[in-house]
Amino acid sequence: MESRPLRYFVAVAEELNFARAAERLGISPPPLSRAIRRLEAELGVTLFERTTHSVTRTPAGEVLLAEARAALDALEAAGRRARRAAKEPKLVLAVKADGDAGLLEPILTRYASEPGSVPVAVRLCGWQEQPGLLRTGEADAALVHAPFDGSGLDTETLAVEPRVAVLASDHPLAARDRLELADLGLDAGNVERHIDEARRGHGDLAQVLTAVSLGEAVTLLPVSVTSRYPRPGVAYRPVSDAPPVVLALAWPRQSRSTATAALVRAATAVAEEARGGA
Repeated sequence: MESRPLRYFVAVAEELNFARAAERLGISPPPLSRAIRRLEAELGVTLFERTTHSVTRTPAGEVLLAEARAALDALEAAGRRARRAAKEPKLVLAVKADGDAGLLEPILTRYASEPGSVPVAVRLCGWQEQPGLLRTGEADAALVHAPFDGSGLDTETLAVEPRVAVLASDHPLAARDRLELADLGLDAGNVERHIDEARRGHGDLAQVLTAVSLGEAVTLLPVSVTSRYPRPGVAYRPVSDAPPVVLALAWPRQSRSTATAALVRAATAVAEEARGGA
């Protein structure tokens, strides 16, 4: 199936009006209507219910809309990656600053010795931006913490870390050696929401820790943060029943890049060595 009929279909499915969809596409309504009917004939299904006053998606149209968006996004991403490769062969690795569990440098060192490796450009990004960068072709691989939207992506788990509570050093709970989620007013079902709320309005980990030291926030972070970011105004305390944090390497499912495959091999090897030494 060609991409043009899919683009035509998506425009109609989103606008639910042939005239507006035609204007959006820069064509007239009659050829758009014919293209949709040819697509329906090719697929053997009805994609829209049409009346003189309305256009609605059928169940088949709903399914195709989700699939068509993903397919068109994948085509755009493939083109973007190809254009990047033509300018200068390199691999773009998206990483949240300080969100690599201390594995980034060992991975890059190991990767440089892998057959098929190319220069790496590390793209620092915000919370949970990595999956979107992979799907748009702006990155080739990413280090990302679960949970995240993994649609269209392959993943390899690199690290599973305990979480610690992060409190101001003068917080009453900081006097205790170990905590439970209930001490923080949390349970396993609302941990992620609490962490998201603590991050809101803070661009990076340094800002989060500053807010904690000022008594403006209490949050949970991976235990690896404790050794890399000791702060006099911040206390880290184990939380015995907190769900662990999972760090994964993610890359586009349709990728056939030998450079990306080499990165996956390197990252997996480094992660296995780190687990062995733990």
